[in-house]
Amino acid sequence: VQLGIKNYELKINHRKILTALAELCGGAEKMNAIAIAIDKLDKIGLEKVKDELKHKGLNEKQLSIIEKYLSITGTNSEKIKSLNELIGSTESGKKGIEELIQILGTDQLSSVNYHLDPTLARGLNYYTGIIFEAKAPAEIKIGSIGGGGRYDDLTSLFGVPNIPGVGISFGVDRIYDVMEELDLFPADVHVGTQVLFFNLGENESKAAFSLMQQLRNKNIPCELYHESVKFDKQFKYAEKKNIPYVVIIGSKELEEQTCTIKNLLQSSQQTLPQQELLNYNF
Repeated sequence: VQLGIKNYELKINHRKILTALAELCGGAEKMNAIAIAIDKLDKIGLEKVKDELKHKGLNEKQLSIIEKYLSITGTNSEKIKSLNELIGSTESGKKGIEELIQILGTDQLSSVNYHLDPTLARGLNYYTGIIFEAKAPAEIKIGSIGGGGRYDDLTSLFGVPNIPGVGISFGVDRIYDVMEELDLFPADVHVGTQVLFFNLGENESKAAFSLMQQLRNKNIPCELYHESVKFDKQFKYAEKKNIPYVVIIGSKELEEQTCTIKNLLQSSQQTLPQQELLNYNF
């Protein structure tokens, strides 16, 4: 929310709901197989989920229960009612529904765009309680940008039993891509690097690297392009990162101890001795 991302989705479910579903479909030991298959629903569709579970040993009656479960829709209250009708007879189902009602009724979620999603599974089997997943706005075809859940005894794997916790992970690269596509970054955020030194060969890049380090010592943010490639690719990199200046040291400049400075904002350029670069007003 504070990043300015609107129209996101926060999906919530409970692992005990999935445990109850597994109990109705052959036993709790099938829960992990069911969760992993349901977790693929968005990617492979209902029929392939059913095919996968059929190969895991579920019969037609059990697959019918799975299909009914995955077809639950409506408001949060309507979904709770449907879950109660389908799995409320089991102890796990009752407990999961109770905790979901408690979470969905909290005032702390009043400003959050959240909803109960029975198809949310999070295929990791150490979750034991509430699970959640944040999804990018529908117009940005990226999908999940974060998720997590509660686990009651994960720490026992590390020799520290009986410490419950809640974990969450964020897809930083995906969040960055969402913000970039929605144009949410302030203009000055993009001006990190002030000067890009072109990489035009081994000897040329050594001279560029030396000058770059000297500019950095003067608190001028700069970088050397990471590989020796064509001018066009390096110019596109500078434009994409909104780098206002590029410094070019080719074989001619190397021989003459000069460099060419291009101001990309003003479409101007000038050549000067390399040592004068250190006093240039970037």
